[in-house]
This record gives sequence, C-alpha cells and structure tokens, in this order.
Amino acid sequence: MASFNGFILAFFVALSFSSMDVGLAARYLLQLPPLPSVPNLPKPALPPVPAIPTLPQPILPTIQPSPPKPTLPPLPSMPTTPTVPQVTLPPLPSIPSIPTIPNTIPSNSFLSPPPGN
Repeated sequence: MASFNGFILAFFVALSFSSMDVGLAARYLLQLPPLPSVPNLPKPALPPVPAIPTLPQPILPTIQPSPPKPTLPPLPSMPTTPTVPQVTLPPLPSIPSIPTIPNTIPSNSFLSPPPGN
C-alpha cells in the first residue's frame, strides 16, 4: 500500500512539472514582438454564376373526389359502478403525553468543597 501512495505522489509531481513547461511556453509566445503586417493580396476573381433554367411544369391528372366515408355507430353507454357502503371507523385512542425532562441540575453536597475554618 505504501508503494501505491508513492506512485501517486510521483505522478502528481510529474504532472505539476509538465504543466510548468506549458506555462513557460505560453509566456514566451506572449512576449514575442508583433508580427509584420501582410500586404493586401489580390483576391481571385470568380466566374459568374449561371442562371438557373426554368423547368417544364408537369401536367397533373385530375383526381376525382372520393365518396364520403360511412360514419361509425355511436358507442354504447358505459355501465355504472355499484355504490359502496360507507364504513365508519372507531375513534383512535388518545396519545399519552410525553413526560418532561427536568432542566436543572440538582446540587450534590458530596462534590462541594469542604467548609473553611
């Protein structure tokens, strides 16, 4: 178990040193002088986009209206549920009261200091 703890410690030390190199590299890049500006290069000219030709419109056949669908018969009425007799429960017994705990500490003469002369 001790060798495992040592391995974890070595791993965290190696991890901390690797992040230090990254921080130094970032600082080096931030301290570089600004790069010279690039002159404006000519943009290549693109050929014009050809016009989209119009497509011939197809002739659609006329659709005859379908005959009306038959209507469904009405649903039968649902049967009623029988009535349940009301049940009355007897009253619950009363809960006894919880006794209170005294919050004063009684004096004990055995622990008091002896009277002085």
